[in-house]
Amino acid sequence: MGITIKRIDKEKAWEVRHKVMWPDKDYDYIKLEDDDVGLHFGLYKEDMLTSIISLFIKNDEAQFRKFATFQQQQGRGYGSALLDFVIKEAKNHELKRIWCNARKNKVDFYKKFGLQETKQSFSKGGKSYVIMEKYV
Repeated sequence: MGITIKRIDKEKAWEVRHKVMWPDKDYDYIKLEDDDVGLHFGLYKEDMLTSIISLFIKNDEAQFRKFATFQQQQGRGYGSALLDFVIKEAKNHELKRIWCNARKNKVDFYKKFGLQETKQSFSKGGKSYVIMEKYV
């Protein structure tokens, strides 16, 4: 497949977040308050940054956020490879739990990685979310 996963700086993550997730919003909209303390990872296909994810560790757990893959690259396993990498990264940091705010229409995708739905759900920006978690 010719892929590499590595740490990236927050500015690279911002570029992809803006293009993939919120292209119609102001650039500052995609920045997170705690991006400075997050671990940002990128999946490169050859030399092209294709998929990104940010991991925020607090105590003995981590939340992954802003998981994005360019539309034309979706469905090829890149996001799956990146999420699998981040779950292993959580284990390497000896964390107890990894979790996310999953869009309701993506629940089945996250279940493939052993994440379970919690009873906590909410709506934001016209989209429905459920908190999903996995004990690692």
